[in-house]
Amino acid sequence: MPTPMTKLIDALSARTHFGEVMTEVENNNSRYVVSRRGKPKMVLLSVDDYLQNILKKPAIMAEIQSQAVRGGLDTISEDEIEAEIVAFRQGQGQKKL
Repeated sequence: MPTPMTKLIDALSARTHFGEVMTEVENNNSRYVVSRRGKPKMVLLSVDDYLQNILKKPAIMAEIQSQAVRGGLDTISEDEIEAEIVAFRQGQGQKKL
């Protein structure tokens, strides 16, 4: 992942252009320092950037999570996960070792 570029933006601009800012943060690996009345108040950064640089997760874990999100696997409910586990275990029990 390339080094994130940090940009300054005031709160009003961030609010009125939030969709554009989100797209840039996600697609261009940008970070924004949002200020109010000239004082920095918060930072906007991508989830990948957060996982790799803030949480300090191993790169492989961050990549697995990113792939799961890209594949839509983050939308599976707990009931669906449990059903998959039960189905797998039932299939394993039927095999002859």
